[in-house]
Amino acid sequence: MAIADKPDVRPVNPNFSSGPCAKRPGFTLDALSGALLGRSHRAGGPKARLAEVIERSRAILGTPADWRLGVVPASDTGAMEMALWSLLGARGVDVVAFESFGEGWATDVMKQLRLPDARVLSAPYGKLPDLAAVDFSRDVVFPWNGTTSGVRVPNGDWIAADRKGLSICDATSAAFAMRLTWDRLDVVTWSWQKVLGGEAAHGMLALSPRAVERLLSYKPEWPLPKIFRLTSGGKLIEGIFKGETINTPSMLCVEDALDGLKWAESVGGLNGLVARSEANLAAIAHWVERTEWADFLAENPATRSCTSICIKAPKEIAAVLEKEGVAFDIASYRDAPPGLRIWGGATVETADIEALLPWLDWAHREVTQTAQVRAAE
Repeated sequence: MAIADKPDVRPVNPNFSSGPCAKRPGFTLDALSGALLGRSHRAGGPKARLAEVIERSRAILGTPADWRLGVVPASDTGAMEMALWSLLGARGVDVVAFESFGEGWATDVMKQLRLPDARVLSAPYGKLPDLAAVDFSRDVVFPWNGTTSGVRVPNGDWIAADRKGLSICDATSAAFAMRLTWDRLDVVTWSWQKVLGGEAAHGMLALSPRAVERLLSYKPEWPLPKIFRLTSGGKLIEGIFKGETINTPSMLCVEDALDGLKWAESVGGLNGLVARSEANLAAIAHWVERTEWADFLAENPATRSCTSICIKAPKEIAAVLEKEGVAFDIASYRDAPPGLRIWGGATVETADIEALLPWLDWAHREVTQTAQVRAAE
C-alpha cells in the first residue's frame, strides 16, 4: 500500500468512546418511543419500569438473590461515594489504585473523609499493585477494571473468602463484560453508560447482606447529605432497592436502559456479552502481535481489559482518525500516558474493530510522514 492510500473499508459505527459508550447495534430513537415522559417516577407505571431495570440487571449479572440492588443518582461516581461515605470508618481501609478513578477513591478516603487508619496500594499505569499485600481484615476499595489504564484484576481469587472487612468494588467498566465474583464482593457499583451503552447520570448500587449489616450497625462520625443516605431511623431505606429513587430519574434514560438490557438478553445474556467483548480484545491483540509500532499499555496479558483497551501509540493518531470520521474519542485519558483508548465493550461490533485496525496503520504512517517532513524543514 502506498503511503497515501487509505483503507477501503470504514467502521459502520465509528464511536469508540469509553464513556458514554456506543449504543447497541441497530439502535434508533424509536426504541425510546414507549418512555413514560411527563409522569411522576413515584407513580405505579414509572416505578415499575425502574424496578424492571433492577430485576433485569440482577438476572443478567447473576447478582445473588439476597443482595439489594438499586438505582441511585450521579452515575457510578454517586454510587461509589454513597458507599464510601456510608460504610467506611468502622475499620481500617486499603485502597487499591492503578489508574485515575482508583486514585480518585484514594483521594476521597485520605483527603476528604480523612480516615486515620487508611493506606493506598498504588501502581503506575499499565500495572497492578501487589494484590497479595491487600489486608482483608480491613475494608478494601478497588476498581475491577481500570477504565483509564486498560488494566483489570485477573479474577476475584485474590479477595479473601473469609475476609473481616468489606470488599467495595467499582465495576463500572467491568459489569456486563467481565464475570464478577459475587461471593468475594460486598459492594458493587456501575453505571448505565458503559457496557450497555446507556445514557448518563444514573448509577447502580449493589449491597451484600454483610454490607447491609454494616449500614445497620455503624453510623459514620460525619454528616451525610440526603443524596448519600441509605438508612433512616436505624433501618435500611428499602424503597431505594424497589425503584423508589432518591431523586428524580430521567424516564427517557430508564427506557433506554431497559432497551439495552433487553438487547443483552437477546445476545445470550452475560455469556454473550462477555464473548462479544473478549472477541474485540482478541482482534486488537492479533493486530498488536503483527504491529511493530504499537503495544498494550497493560504489560501482563492476564490483566488486559476487554473494554477500555489502551494502546501505547502516538497520540496524534486520534486526531487524524477523527478528522477522517473513522474513529471518535479514542485518545487516551488526560491523566494517562499518551496513546489510544479503544472501547471494546459488548455494544461494539468486532467487524468495526477489524475495520478500524488498518486505519490505525494508515494514520501512523501519516503521522510519521508529517513528523519527518517537519523535521526536514
